[in-house]
Amino acid sequence: MQQAFRASQCAPLLPATLGLGTRRAVSGARGQGWLQPAGHDTGVKVYNSLTRRKDPLIVASADAASWYSCGPTVYDHAHLGHACSYVRFDIIRRILTRVFGCNIIMVMGITDVDDKIIKRANEMKISPASLANLYEEDFKQDMAALKVLPPTVYMRVTDNIPRIISFIEGVIANGHAYATAKGNVYFDLQSRGDKYGKLVGMAHGPVTEPGDSDKRHANDFALWKAAKPQEVFWASPWGSGRPGWHIECSTISSLVFGSQLDIHSGGIDLAFPHHENEIAQCEVFHQCQQWGNYFLHSGHLHVKGKEEKMSKSLKNYITIKDFLKTFSPDVFRLFCLRSNYRSAIDYSDSTMLESEHLLRAIAAFAQDARAYVRGQLVCGPIRDDVLWERLSHTRAAVTAALADDFDTPRAVGAVMDLIHQGNRQLKVVTKEADGPRSPVVFGSIISYIERFFETVGISLADQQFVSGDSSSATLHSVVEELVRFRLKVRQFALATGETREARQQQLLERQPLLEACDALRQDLAAHGISIKDRSSTSTWELLGPRQKTTNLGAEDA
Repeated sequence: MQQAFRASQCAPLLPATLGLGTRRAVSGARGQGWLQPAGHDTGVKVYNSLTRRKDPLIVASADAASWYSCGPTVYDHAHLGHACSYVRFDIIRRILTRVFGCNIIMVMGITDVDDKIIKRANEMKISPASLANLYEEDFKQDMAALKVLPPTVYMRVTDNIPRIISFIEGVIANGHAYATAKGNVYFDLQSRGDKYGKLVGMAHGPVTEPGDSDKRHANDFALWKAAKPQEVFWASPWGSGRPGWHIECSTISSLVFGSQLDIHSGGIDLAFPHHENEIAQCEVFHQCQQWGNYFLHSGHLHVKGKEEKMSKSLKNYITIKDFLKTFSPDVFRLFCLRSNYRSAIDYSDSTMLESEHLLRAIAAFAQDARAYVRGQLVCGPIRDDVLWERLSHTRAAVTAALADDFDTPRAVGAVMDLIHQGNRQLKVVTKEADGPRSPVVFGSIISYIERFFETVGISLADQQFVSGDSSSATLHSVVEELVRFRLKVRQFALATGETREARQQQLLERQPLLEACDALRQDLAAHGISIKDRSSTSTWELLGPRQKTTNLGAEDA
């Protein structure tokens, strides 16, 4: 029997410092009803999709700002449209952490079961779990190649099915969902009344439903889907099935952060219906007036010359791996920095080449300035008073830009103005100059520029292309499959009969299987892979060289 996952019992896994305390209502045409949270004022004004204006970003605590990010549905390779959103939010996360001093706890949900995954797995004649695992690791490799910081935790849907079921039970108990005779569970949108539509401003009009639909109202959305033939399923109080899309993120976020969330992010296409439905689910489950305080949405990546976003459905995409065969991750990151994260952005070879040339120009200035500091570049007299003033102005301008909804184009522009002023002073002369040198000011400029770009994830010292090699992702998937198979064998070997005699006989007969499982665990440890058997599952991790040696020594003792 599932233990009920009720709102009153939904204690967040993080410390109590996440509690927001009291909040006050803010008036305004679009922001009517939004409650400004109490807590730590970051000093940033952020465009909040809930109010459609820039609001002061106030988080529960500078030591534990909560952030939920919608992750990928893992059925294929990630493309540049995905990369654009994740890189943009990675830049914002780095700015909040390194410029404004927030310690961010980020959770990313991984959708590892849905219609697309099942369809693709059937086409490839593998299990949905194997397909999802393959592309989950592929996604993580792509993010690492793009230098996107990993979240504090990834959380898979299939690892949290019991909690999702309990969450749905809570929504039903609070009178906002209903089960049908077919085994589906739907959110009752009419029960939400005029509270639905916080992001889009209004509930969308009626939709056309098939004649055999078992919904009460056409706009109701699925929390639990009854199993179809040849589909993966889980047992539930309503029959075999699997979760709906929106309920996954509501459950996972609530599991970690409880009833209040500082920041929620995703692409603009997720605002409706996904984020709108998340809000509805969480607020009725937790019985709170406001679950998420700030919703941040990134603009689409468009194919230049076309009014369409890059997507798999339109077959106009470029995979991250293919892109990185031509351009570096730093070039793509600078490309993202040159536009506001909320705006649509045009992709083309020419725009990427512009960013590449700009990055080279920045690196060239740093190299020339460093040569001047070393005494290897002979220049005329330097107006260091002008450069000190420009450096001070740039620091203030960059901080102000980043505090204004993370205005990276303005910040990059201020840095480029500083570089332009520096280049004007670094005029090479053919003979040794008689005047005094000013290496310190150029040392300070180099330090500031490198620190700025390091803050947003670009290293001027290392402009390396990242290979599209997927061998490590493949190896990870092989180990995952091996550990999963071993777990099934071990569970079978440990399964016992009803009588004492039957249990003893089965354990005797299946002892070789348990010994084989133990032998495999020890053999893999010799190769740096540690398997840990839990009560109902097995996990694995890679050991460092010292851990590997220690484990081998313990086995030999």
